[in-house]
Amino acid sequence: MKIYAQLFWIFFKIGAFTLGGGYAMIPLLEREIVQNKKWIDRKDFIDMLALAQSAPGVIAINTSIFVGYKIRGVKGSLVTSLGCALPSFLIILLVAMAFTDIQDNEVVRRIFLGIRPAIVALIAAPVWQMAKAANVTAKTAFIPIGAALLIGVLHVSPVIVIAVAIVGGVAYGVFMSRKVKGSDRPNGPVGTSH
Repeated sequence: MKIYAQLFWIFFKIGAFTLGGGYAMIPLLEREIVQNKKWIDRKDFIDMLALAQSAPGVIAINTSIFVGYKIRGVKGSLVTSLGCALPSFLIILLVAMAFTDIQDNEVVRRIFLGIRPAIVALIAAPVWQMAKAANVTAKTAFIPIGAALLIGVLHVSPVIVIAVAIVGGVAYGVFMSRKVKGSDRPNGPVGTSH
């Protein structure tokens, strides 16, 4: 029962104090789950993030479900998703009730202007860490850069980019497995004796 309380508290804490959405929570989550608690290794964590990004829905909730399930099955995923969603729900509810009174307040406007650069940094940091963990090299850097340009500049749907990446990954895997099998074959005739 203690681990469920720990899971809930970790996700509640991260959900309550992470500004900038799901991507900004990634470094905090990695520090808690991978480094401090050592419940999941870094490679599995990166794989779960890839799945969370590919699945429909909000990345924060998707990540919490994958992590919870990996640690404690269905009950774990329920606890982590509740912990992740509850703070946002409560905070947004309070903000919505008070927003009409504070939306024109100059102090509030300046607070949000100050928060924006920090949020950009919180989102950029995990992108760099994920690139290192995913072994992006000078030879493979064209893939994430190309995907970012397709989505950001040419406005190609992320769904199409993900689908092409899946097909490309499978094709590359098949190609490499055939190449390995081909290199295992002997070069000369078998069984000849002199």
